[in-house]
Amino acid sequence: VAGLGNYGLWGTRHSTGMAVLDRLARQLAVAEGWRVDRQCCSDVALAAAHGLELVLLKPRRLMNLNGLSVASAAEIYNLRPEDIYLVHDDLDKALGKVAIKLGGSTRGHNGVRSCISALRSNEMTRLRVGIGRP
Repeated sequence: VAGLGNYGLWGTRHSTGMAVLDRLARQLAVAEGWRVDRQCCSDVALAAAHGLELVLLKPRRLMNLNGLSVASAAEIYNLRPEDIYLVHDDLDKALGKVAIKLGGSTRGHNGVRSCISALRSNEMTRLRVGIGRP
């Protein structure tokens, strides 16, 4: 589960994906388990839920380069694109509204574009979190 955003720009709507991952880590009781993984240039926490092993990932890069971290983690943890969930902001959804999307286009999102390019696939499931238009 990769939370897309601009690392270090906490509290901005564009980094909503990372905020969602922080919340998920707290709910899974692994919030203290974040560690820097230099191989994939990300903060990583491992968790388990409903019999699944999860890799929580917050890329330590700008949004336009998040895909490099996601692709590196996929290689390290032996994940296929269809095993990956991307959590990202969506300007076209009202603030706080969410939608799940499987595959398809980037819908203009540069972080998703970066992931599709780096993984050479658009088969990732996406949790789109509405941030509304300014």
